[in-house]
Amino acid sequence: MHMIDAHCHFWNPARGDYGWLMAGPASLDPLRRVFAPSDLAALNGGARVVAVQAADSVAETEYLLELAAQNPHIAGVVGWVDLSSDNAAQDIARLAQNPMLRGVRPMLQDITDSRWILTAPKDGAIKALIAHGLCFDALVQTRQLAHLAEFAERWPDLPMVIDHCAKPVMGGELAQEWRDGMAALADQPQVMCKLSGLLTELPTGYADAISTLRPVVDLVLNLFGPDRVIWGSDWPVLTLAASYQEWADMTAALLAEFSAEDRAAIMGQTAAAFYGIGGKDA
Repeated sequence: MHMIDAHCHFWNPARGDYGWLMAGPASLDPLRRVFAPSDLAALNGGARVVAVQAADSVAETEYLLELAAQNPHIAGVVGWVDLSSDNAAQDIARLAQNPMLRGVRPMLQDITDSRWILTAPKDGAIKALIAHGLCFDALVQTRQLAHLAEFAERWPDLPMVIDHCAKPVMGGELAQEWRDGMAALADQPQVMCKLSGLLTELPTGYADAISTLRPVVDLVLNLFGPDRVIWGSDWPVLTLAASYQEWADMTAALLAEFSAEDRAAIMGQTAAAFYGIGGKDA
């Protein structure tokens, strides 16, 4: 089984456009350094990865595309474009000339207006994403799910993936608003869900990671099915909670009852199909 880590980040804080990182609390101090493709390759044996934006700037997207040109194990880049800009369609067309660009991600979780996705993006920008064969990564929280579902219904030809299972509140009964929002999105066949970014969302004082994660993982896999769930590490943010290997081992435990075929889909094949990644590891 060839793994694809469909959600990781590379950054150099000296570039100056990681506002959330540099202005964040002291708990982020371990992340305030360079994280390079070679660092991750040393942890995952050079498995193919999708590099996802971590700054709301086109300049960072160009930085990631440069890293992809220098590091063959970067199989694709999910960048950033201001979808509300009058120039968004032109920016998308220019960036899409680089075949390593496989999608875009607005940082929706940082936007106070939960309905932004329905009101701010220009239609021309979304049409440009579709025309250039790009995907849409949705970095959202529970409060935005119903609006994201409406957006997905409005744009059925735009492949979409929910990052980090929309960061549900764990440790007790899962919120009905989260359940309903995820179910509404699962009803849209072009929408996938990433099994990623959950360890850093675990509540303080949880007794056991596997038992705390399992209700989320089980519900997501029941709603979307293995052929619409994509695995990612969320490295290096992951390192605030666990090592790369620990998350890989937890994933193996959470998926142990699934068939080898289903595990292969979750751990790489679905990501390859979704992002249009070819080659031997697809």
